[in-house]
Amino acid sequence: MDNSHLGTVIVTGAASGLGAAVAEAVLEAGGTPVCLDLREPLLPIEHKIVDISDTPAVEHAVAQVAAEHADLFGVVTAAGTDACGMLADVPANSWERVIKVNLFGTAAVVRAALPHLSDRNGKVVTVASTLGLRALSDATAYCASKFGVVGFTRALAAELAGRVGVTLLIPGGMHTAFFDERIEKYKPPADLKLNRPQDVAAAVIFALRQPPGCEVREMVIAPSLESCWP
Repeated sequence: MDNSHLGTVIVTGAASGLGAAVAEAVLEAGGTPVCLDLREPLLPIEHKIVDISDTPAVEHAVAQVAAEHADLFGVVTAAGTDACGMLADVPANSWERVIKVNLFGTAAVVRAALPHLSDRNGKVVTVASTLGLRALSDATAYCASKFGVVGFTRALAAELAGRVGVTLLIPGGMHTAFFDERIEKYKPPADLKLNRPQDVAAAVIFALRQPPGCEVREMVIAPSLESCWP
């Protein structure tokens, strides 16, 4: 397949934040983004309402997309959530939902799409975080999930070598609504210069467009003035 034409790309979490920016970038690159999210996207794009933590629902949604789009080429797993606080203070169901969405949901979408991606040397871009490489207090659920995404993606790249391109995206902080529902102590300072999700999305398009056999294995994209990296 000519990767200058992206074909159809499933983007989880495309109703907002990085996922929305990736969906828009896919559209601008001539591809067809399909959003998997609990909410409808603001962009006028095809979407499936689905809880990413629900594996059977994810499998059904991906099967629908594959049946409707013979050119399914890529998956970008941008859906994510967190539950800030000390381990003893975060309710178990809230803590476990972070793992289910961020890690189990990532694996579920990729697993469901693999037969279709393998047929056309497709691409997978998983979204981890700089907190998948470094630990931070009051973030045990998020760190556990994103460390898991890092390990999952590195193993997946070895497993699929030569059949499906696998890229691990490790972004630092971005100006999105991700922080909006946090209490003040867990929000970044208002004057902190974070990255635009559109700029991170451009890197995703770069990874998706690599020719078969040429892999962008990992990308760390951090704001230059944020302490998230190194």
